[in-house]
Amino acid sequence: MNGAGDLYQQVILEHNKKPRNFRKIEGATHHAEGFNPLCGDHLWIYLMVGDHGVIDDIAFEGSGCAICKASASLMTTSLKGRSVTEAQSMFREFQELLTKQLDPEKD
Repeated sequence: MNGAGDLYQQVILEHNKKPRNFRKIEGATHHAEGFNPLCGDHLWIYLMVGDHGVIDDIAFEGSGCAICKASASLMTTSLKGRSVTEAQSMFREFQELLTKQLDPEKD
């Protein structure tokens, strides 16, 4: 199996099978809903942001394909404990990478 296949098997399928932070946060300070009408993926994201602007807890619930669920699981794992400013910076960097505005070979 090649590197991409290994990544799919080891990371994507594992996070789909056992998603991290898959639950609703009652009393969340922030929440968002995402729905993709083309494929039916439908998720809700919940955040608990503390007084110092740190993401104290983050979770998601909903249904979707393996890539969708694994992405949400990986995102929540990556953002928990980070500041909102850090999370916004990570989002911009990821968005630029996906839209080819950032060259991953430079870093």
